[in-house]
Amino acid sequence: MDSFVFTAVLLAAACHAGWNAVIKRGLDPLLTTALISLGAGVVGLAALPFVGLPAPASWPWAIASVLIHLVYFAALIEGYRSGDMSQVYPIARGAAPLMTAVVTNVLVGERLGLFGWSGIILLTTGVLLISLRGGRDATKPHRRAVGFALLTAVTICCYSVVDGLGARSAGSANAYSVSLFIGIAPVMAIYALVRCGPGAIVLTRSHWQLGLAGGAMQLGSYAVAIWAMTLAPIAIVAALRETSVLFGAIIAFVVLKESVRASRVVAALLIVAGLALLRLA
Repeated sequence: MDSFVFTAVLLAAACHAGWNAVIKRGLDPLLTTALISLGAGVVGLAALPFVGLPAPASWPWAIASVLIHLVYFAALIEGYRSGDMSQVYPIARGAAPLMTAVVTNVLVGERLGLFGWSGIILLTTGVLLISLRGGRDATKPHRRAVGFALLTAVTICCYSVVDGLGARSAGSANAYSVSLFIGIAPVMAIYALVRCGPGAIVLTRSHWQLGLAGGAMQLGSYAVAIWAMTLAPIAIVAALRETSVLFGAIIAFVVLKESVRASRVVAALLIVAGLALLRLA
């Protein structure tokens, strides 16, 4: 992978951790997610005159991705409502890169080689380890929560592959990304209204700045990943995105003053080792 692309994806992962932090500090997870999706849609509309529409060949991919993202957000939110984040998050984010690597290897024909597979396995192990918090809930996971976490992982795999292939047929990765988020915004707004009722508008109206800031980070971080997928193997880019977990841990330590356990230090070293191998892949 080119050094510039590699660095850009890591920066995008840090941005991804940023908008997830916005969700944690916001309202109800569903309302905050819908608000951020609307913010990303507004930013996308502002950028549309500059990037234009993607090629028609990519439109079926974009439509499929919008639907997959709806299932992704719904599964993630239900997972958090069914169990602790320490159960759902590591399964969802840790399982997805391996799923993506297998799918792209079988269906897309992308061959990763020894460094690629080793890097993804090390990085995935680090993501799982850095996310686990121990305790009774971690050792006895709730079946419903695990089910939604695995469904979330499947959707992450699906939209990664779909968007990678869609962007490659779009003629412009930026045009594809902007159109994608413009499409996601109304779908998530409708979903939130159906689940929460008209009161959702009143609850979120005074938090539009949060939605706009989070939406800009969401669109920017994933747009970089989609662009990178047109230049590098989809599985490697998808794995690099999961370093957002490491950046999130750094934010927790520096900003939130959380304690650092030995397991997280080991996890960070595994992620760094995985990154080194992926850089050589």
